[in-house]
Amino acid sequence: MKTVYVNNAATSWPKAPQVGATVASCVSGIPYHAGRSGFTAADIAGECRKLLAKLLAVKDKGRLVLGPNATHGLNIALHGLRFRPGAVVVTTAAEHNAVLRPLHYLAKTKYITVHILPVDKQGRVDPEEWEQAIIQHSPQLVVFTHASNVTGAVNDAVLLAGIAKKRRAITLLDASQSLGIIPVLPEVWSIDMVAFTGHKYLLGPPGTGGLYIAPQIDLEPVWVGGTGVQSDLAEMPQTIPIRFEAGTPNDPATAGLAAALTWSANHLLDSGVMADKTERLASGLAALGAKVIEVTTPRTPVISFTLPSCLVEDAGELLHKSFGIVCRTGLHCAPLIHKYLGTAPSGTIRFSLSRFTTDEDIDYCLQAIEAIIHETI
Repeated sequence: MKTVYVNNAATSWPKAPQVGATVASCVSGIPYHAGRSGFTAADIAGECRKLLAKLLAVKDKGRLVLGPNATHGLNIALHGLRFRPGAVVVTTAAEHNAVLRPLHYLAKTKYITVHILPVDKQGRVDPEEWEQAIIQHSPQLVVFTHASNVTGAVNDAVLLAGIAKKRRAITLLDASQSLGIIPVLPEVWSIDMVAFTGHKYLLGPPGTGGLYIAPQIDLEPVWVGGTGVQSDLAEMPQTIPIRFEAGTPNDPATAGLAAALTWSANHLLDSGVMADKTERLASGLAALGAKVIEVTTPRTPVISFTLPSCLVEDAGELLHKSFGIVCRTGLHCAPLIHKYLGTAPSGTIRFSLSRFTTDEDIDYCLQAIEAIIHETI
């Protein structure tokens, strides 16, 4: 039985060429990290930051904090912000639990007020409702996903951030599902903070991600400890990114991410081909009788659907065990969006493609869904 991987919104596979070899080489080599070793070698974190800064069009690579994932970056932003008494945060029902759970925790412990805006049937927030909420609540912070991990619908980050900035709100963008597949340009778009991950559409290894922090944003460190430099200080250094990178770094994973970024820069994604494959799979599923969540462009290569007479978890098990198809079923860690998609409480089956998904993979997925539908009707 062949294996077809369509779960790239969870983590990408295959990774970019050379990622595995780079990680292995770093693990097997003598450990080195700037400021923590007695000899000189390549600055792994610095090289990765330089590549990320170019991708994000960020002038100062030092504004990029590296960490193990986007959740880590989001927590740095959300827990590190000094909330004023009675502070309000505006967010959306499309958010991942990496946003919703920290906000819930802060509402309980810091007594902030969180307003969660509804989304449409595609998973996007309405700009007019967004503006009304900003005017009504005068939030200190707004946080929103760039692209839904459930539907692939892309929000207009420039528009939403611009509305918030007019009311002097701090803006935090979750680019977990967008960086590497569509442009993310925080300084061009005047967005204060951007959380990102390296193991999805950047094609890097797990254990990579980070947070862009604009120069005007002042955060308190969430994790404190060793930095290898300025060790005489009782507190964390003020210098960014060291201020937010306590502890021994994951150099092998960072080196792997740098390798992926280098490869991607030399092998640009053909967005037209990617869009065509996504549309072919979505329309093919609908033609077979699947209830596909229709999403207009701009979108990422994520397709959510349900099947007649078959529970989503049963479909996922059949796809895996009978056809070797690796996908995702359920709520996808974004529980609130399903009320607006009409897919609560069970969620959806999600196919998410990558640049490595072939036409043969798509045909095979369609054949498998057709077989399941005929078997269960």
